[in-house]
Amino acid sequence: MLLKTVTRTQGNNQALKDGSVKPKTFDFDFEEIPVLVDAFRRMVREREFDICEMAITTYLCAREHGKRFTALPIFLVRAFHHGAIVYNVKAGIGVPKDLEGRKVGVNRGYTVTTGLWARSILQDEHGVDLSKITWVLSGDEHVAEYRPPANVVSMAQGKTLANMVATGELAAAIGVEVDHADVMPLIPNGEDAGLAALRHRGHYPINHLIVVKDDRLESAPDLAQDVFNTFTEAKRRYLQRLTAGAIDAPTEVDRMHQRVMEITGDPLPYGIGPNRRVLEDLIDHARTQGIITRTIAPEDMFPATTHGLVG
Repeated sequence: MLLKTVTRTQGNNQALKDGSVKPKTFDFDFEEIPVLVDAFRRMVREREFDICEMAITTYLCAREHGKRFTALPIFLVRAFHHGAIVYNVKAGIGVPKDLEGRKVGVNRGYTVTTGLWARSILQDEHGVDLSKITWVLSGDEHVAEYRPPANVVSMAQGKTLANMVATGELAAAIGVEVDHADVMPLIPNGEDAGLAALRHRGHYPINHLIVVKDDRLESAPDLAQDVFNTFTEAKRRYLQRLTAGAIDAPTEVDRMHQRVMEITGDPLPYGIGPNRRVLEDLIDHARTQGIITRTIAPEDMFPATTHGLVG
């Protein structure tokens, strides 16, 4: 069985792409998508792939709207988002709570995962009332049926979030690179702040996971476990090389994984068990931010055959 698959080539997937790790019950038919978020959109709207990497918040939203694919607890990408918020230093923002009553840009859609985690940091670590901010979007949502809260608006045509922050039209923005003397990170030393949050409250956000078409899962009862085990073996080989210092040209992501390893041991745990806390945190924030309308359990996100898997 040949399954059309999209996943970005990265350390923990490299062994899948070079063929040194293979599944038992099927073969990957990899398609390379230069801009990975385009694959998310194509999967949500057309179910174009059998297996697809996807932003976890996009998946939660898609799940609520009845899209016919299901996630596996394979958490390919994790990141800290303290450094994702920039602000205009002339906007009168002394502390993050000063964003209340102001306009803050969000790159692409409101359901973008970086946006959810950055807003959660503002709320949990700085006491910001998110409902008192007007969120200004630069694009639309992958899940076309989704309707955002009333305090979410679209950017006017012909403008860019970067320019709006630079000129002070927006007080701040999330997920936008702005090269301007008046624009600075709202939370200094974002990487260190993220690692501190991991140490002190176990905050280690998940960005991407894997989804599989429901009809594929229904027709092959062992498929979910095979996909999970295959990705897990590829990750194991990557971590072995990372620990041994055998990666010739480490990327920023590799270096971050090394820093996380010093705190947690495994920088990329797969499975519900070792990720329950962050999954519950994700669901809670998706609910309070108006991305989903009802609370679910982490198990509700994944097939029953994967509930006990850890990798």
